[in-house]
Amino acid sequence: MRAIQVERFGGPEVLALTELERPSPISTEVLVEIHAAGVNPVDYKTRTGDAVARWVGPPPFVPGWDIAGVVVACGYGVTRFQIGARVFGMPWFPRRAGGYAEYLTAPALQLARIPDGLSFVEAAALPLAALTAWQSLEAAQIGRSNRVLVHGAGGGVGHLAVQLAAALGADVVATGRHDTPPEQDVDVALDLVGGTETDVALAALRPGGLLLAIADGTTDATKAEAQRRGVRVLDPLVEPDGRSLDRIAQLMEQGAVHPRVASVMGLEQAAEAHRRLEAGGVGGKLVLAVR
Repeated sequence: MRAIQVERFGGPEVLALTELERPSPISTEVLVEIHAAGVNPVDYKTRTGDAVARWVGPPPFVPGWDIAGVVVACGYGVTRFQIGARVFGMPWFPRRAGGYAEYLTAPALQLARIPDGLSFVEAAALPLAALTAWQSLEAAQIGRSNRVLVHGAGGGVGHLAVQLAAALGADVVATGRHDTPPEQDVDVALDLVGGTETDVALAALRPGGLLLAIADGTTDATKAEAQRRGVRVLDPLVEPDGRSLDRIAQLMEQGAVHPRVASVMGLEQAAEAHRRLEAGGVGGKLVLAVR
């Protein structure tokens, strides 16, 4: 099968198109014929040896987690899908998954059915970003009485967090990088920018509020300032979850959530996709068309 491989830690030039043996599913796993693969910041950070590289392991490895495709084989015990099912997900994270390839094996419970009318490209744009937003909002126990700040609302996670928070009934404040949020006016703040912008999001919270430092986590200094302000802090990391993807799929079918695809590129253009994402300014998601 065709696959993009990280030959060594480094810049985009270390991504190489290669031929690998097609994997086979074991019990509780399915084999997915991948049609599209999403590109996320964690992909290029891991490529450099940062982010979740310690869990992925040393090169060579196939990067990527977001996938959409068709189940072509089922291991023993699989009841969630049958051959021919259209599925999407972000399996195995933060361990290596191998999403930039023509085939991938994954636990069936880490995947979900693609809603009717949603393309493989749109589905591949969703899993990691949508699950990051969904699980963060769940951790915050978002409800109709909450005022939620999404700081970094134009990015892959941000544009979905805005929609999901609104679908849950929250009053949403959306700001971009370097925008100034309202001061001490929100119950929950999702920081999707990181760096010094985490403190900007912190300043927008009322006493008793919750900061979700999604982009970079929080420093000791930020935690100390949060404690001084009477603000709680969480450093969430997304987990594979097919059941939550089922719920997100329902919201898409209801018209409450729409993924925004910034650009579609060929699998062989993975290095260029990384360059574009690292340069910043990409609104929405980049997706690799595998088939």
